[in-house]
Amino acid sequence: MIEDWKHGGFGIYIHWPFCATKCPYCDFNSHVRINIDQKQWLRGYLSELKRVSKSTSNRFLDSVFFGGGTPSLIEPWVIDEILNEIQKRWKIRDNFEVTLEANPGSVDAKNFKAYKYAGVNRASMGIQSLNAKDLKALGRTHTVQEALAAFEIAKQNFTAVSFDLIYARQNQKLVHWEKELSQALDLEASHMSLYQLTIEQGTAFGDRYNRGLLKGLPNEDISADLYDVTSNLCKDRGLTAYEVSNYAQKGFESIHNLVYWRYGDYVGIGPGAHGRLTIDGKKYASETFLSPEKWLKNVEKQGSGESCLTELSKEQQAAEMVMMGLRLNEGVCCKRFENLSGYSFSKDKLTFLKSLKLIKQKKENISTTYSGRRVLNSVLAELLD
Repeated sequence: MIEDWKHGGFGIYIHWPFCATKCPYCDFNSHVRINIDQKQWLRGYLSELKRVSKSTSNRFLDSVFFGGGTPSLIEPWVIDEILNEIQKRWKIRDNFEVTLEANPGSVDAKNFKAYKYAGVNRASMGIQSLNAKDLKALGRTHTVQEALAAFEIAKQNFTAVSFDLIYARQNQKLVHWEKELSQALDLEASHMSLYQLTIEQGTAFGDRYNRGLLKGLPNEDISADLYDVTSNLCKDRGLTAYEVSNYAQKGFESIHNLVYWRYGDYVGIGPGAHGRLTIDGKKYASETFLSPEKWLKNVEKQGSGESCLTELSKEQQAAEMVMMGLRLNEGVCCKRFENLSGYSFSKDKLTFLKSLKLIKQKKENISTTYSGRRVLNSVLAELLD
C-alpha cells in the first residue's frame, strides 16, 4: 500500500508577508513595512528550505507557490535564488508548476520577464474587480486599466495565468455581475478563481460590519443566484468547475492547489504558513510564527521558523481528506477514507444524501452534485458526524 500523501503529491508553499497596503477584507497574514531587507529574507528562506529538505529530499516535487501578502514585490533575483536552491534539493516533476501571486499595481513588464527567466511559469492575478467604484471600496490600489494591462503582460510571459475576482459585493446586482464576469471571460484566462466576498472578523470590513456600517451585502438567495450565474457563464465558455470556486480550461487546473485538495503533503515556509508533512508514516500539521520579525529571528537564531508541530491522528487525517476532497468535482475515494480512519462511511448517511441528490457515488468514489456544492458544509457535517 502506498503512503497516503502520494495520492495528492508534494508541494512547497512560500509565504511573503508584505503588502504595499492592507485590503479591508483581507484576513491573510500580511503586513505593511517601509523597509525590507530582501537579502536577509532570502537567507531565511534558504535556511528553511535546507531544514525541511533533510526529511523530504528523496521526493518528487510537484509545485512551488509564492503566496502572500504580495509576492510580486519580491525582487526577481530572490525568486531566482530560491528556485535554484529548490532544484538542488528536490527531484522535479516534468510538469513542475511554479506560481507567483501578483497584484496589478505592483508589477511591470520587466519584472514579469525576469520572473519568467527565474522559473515562474504560472501567475495568479489578484484583480478582484473590473468595476472602478468597487475596486476602491475593496481597498485596491490599482485601476481597471492597470489590471487589464498587467493581465496582458502576464499572458505574454507565462504558460498559465489565473484571474481572481470577488463577487457578492456591496450593492452588486445580478445583471452587473453577469456583465463584469462576461468581460473577464472575454480575456480568455486559462484559469479563474471566483470567490464570494466573506466578512472575516479581525479585518477592517469585519469591524465595519459589527458597527452596522457595511451596507448592501446580498442575502442568501441573491448570493445563490450569483453563484448560479457564475457557474453557468463559465460552463458556457468552456471552463470546468473543477473545485467549488475554481474554473479552468482542460489541463490548466492549479497543480499546487490540487495538492491541498487531494490531501497530499506540502511544506509551509514563511510567517504564518501552514504545512502537512508525512515523516516515517506519521502525518504532522505545522505552523509558523505570524510576526515577520519573530519568524526571521527564530530562523536565524534557532534554525527554524516553526512555532508548532502536531501529529495528526488517522481519524483527523481522514476528516481533513474528506473536507478538502469534496470541494473537488472528482470527489474522494471511499477506500482511501477507510484506510485512514479504520471504518467506512455510514451506508444510511450515503443513502440519505443521495436521496436528496446532494452526492453521487460511482463504485468506490463519492462526489457532491451541483446542489451539494451549494450546501457543502451541511454535506460534510452529515458525512463526518
